Amino acid sequence: MSNIEIAHEEIDGRGAFFLDREGVRLAEMTYSRVTPSHVIVDHTEVHAKLQGMGVARKLLDTLVAWARTTGTKITATCPYAKAQFDKDASIRDVLATD
Repeated sequence: MSNIEIAHEEIDGRGAFFLDREGVRLAEMTYSRVTPSHVIVDHTEVHAKLQGMGVARKLLDTLVAWARTTGTKITATCPYAKAQFDKDASIRDVLATD
């Protein structure tokens, strides 16, 4: 699925990186804003018909790119995001140090 376009929204301190198709949200990674420069990623969900296609990783990669661009630090409580940060040292530069 090479034509994945991830969108981003944030309203009142709650945000999401997501994939919509024809008005239906098929995948999302959500976060809560802690401070202007710190968010907590708390949930990742991918519709069954898109699982195994790298969509969750694309959500994470988009989040990491956004964090680097905006100077935002991330804390991951979502099991998927936490596991990816644990496995991939190349994206840990955006993690908050507590």
